Amino acid sequence: MTTLKHRLPATLTTARLVLTAPTMAHAPAIAKLCNNQNVHKWMSRLPFPYTEADARFFIEQIVPSAEELCYGMVMDNDLIGVVGLSFAQGEDPVLGYWLGEPYWGHGYATEAGRAVVAAARNAGIKVLASRALSDNARSLHVLGKLGFIQTHKGQEPIGPHAGTDATFLKLDLSR
Repeated sequence: MTTLKHRLPATLTTARLVLTAPTMAHAPAIAKLCNNQNVHKWMSRLPFPYTEADARFFIEQIVPSAEELCYGMVMDNDLIGVVGLSFAQGEDPVLGYWLGEPYWGHGYATEAGRAVVAAARNAGIKVLASRALSDNARSLHVLGKLGFIQTHKGQEPIGPHAGTDATFLKLDLSR
């Protein structure tokens, strides 16, 4: 499954955003935006408090890993969030994202998500999965706009919110 990562472009461009791998130059912005309780309360894999050391770990270890394809959402040279795909062996790729709180409500997550979904489709990926905490209406709304359909409800399997009610979704890209 990890070979799918290599079929996807390194950079995507939308009307307002450039999606590209986060670099060390982005570490201060990532740390500042992620060290926010309102962001953390929705994230399955985000430690809190979130420091520049956490951002450096993300950039040095997670971004280049075979299991992750991470795009920093860059607007006017400022990183405003991250979107990407996780590739676990034997599972459908999982779309995930976070957006800094100052940028909520402006359509950036939907815009970035559409670009990643289109790139996945062009790369031959047939199905994407995603999930959100069940009380995260904003994220569920974004995923709905991207075409994801709820498959079931269950519990968040990982991270600081493990055991919390989660909604699991799929997107059929073969149509």
